[in-house]
Amino acid sequence: MELSIVIPVFNEQEKIRHDLISASNYLSSREMRGEIIVVNDGSTDKTSEVVLATTVEKGVSLQIIDYKEHTGKGFAVRKGVLKAGADTIMFIDSGSCVPFDNIEKGLELLKNKECMIAHGSRFHPESIIKRSKKPFRRLNSYLFRRLIRFHSNIPDDLKDTQCGLKIYKKHVAHELYAESFTDGFMFDIEIILRAQKKSYSIREFPIEWTSDPDSRLSVRGTIFKIFKELREIQRVLKT
Repeated sequence: MELSIVIPVFNEQEKIRHDLISASNYLSSREMRGEIIVVNDGSTDKTSEVVLATTVEKGVSLQIIDYKEHTGKGFAVRKGVLKAGADTIMFIDSGSCVPFDNIEKGLELLKNKECMIAHGSRFHPESIIKRSKKPFRRLNSYLFRRLIRFHSNIPDDLKDTQCGLKIYKKHVAHELYAESFTDGFMFDIEIILRAQKKSYSIREFPIEWTSDPDSRLSVRGTIFKIFKELREIQRVLKT
């Protein structure tokens, strides 16, 4: 199997079918053997029913991991990544913010051994932003990036730690996520810092990105959790 696509979801009944069809069409059009793993993080809507009712292209495997308690994106991504069996593993946010053909740039980086982990980046100079965030969300995002730069040793060349598109070599993904513990929003930071400690190279690549106004994330509503998770990451990793 060539590519595992992990999609973490929480109450995405209106979006997930389009995500699955887009992912399936991408794999089929490239004649890639692959699997799609949806991790349903305690949704209270009909997300699971929509997934189970969606038909994907022949040769594409579709499975869902379901659990009742809403635990956090970090937990959901970890569950999906550790279940994934392809040589290359990626996760992507629901909502079609990034077209699937964009991932080829990241896959090429891994294929050419230019890095072990490839991150989509909204702040890459070649990225195209088709619809930006609303002003208040842009301010939140800016303040978050400043906070992370001040409180952690994130490499300067990683401009977009929170983009919901990341691609890994299988052994790297399994190693990093098996060791990780962050269940919430800050899991990306933990994985980056763990990769840095192990000297796993990370490269960002440009994407086309369209803001999803129906985002499930509210930084303001989770600010206490963010600080708590960051302190715990610093304590465990001694950063």
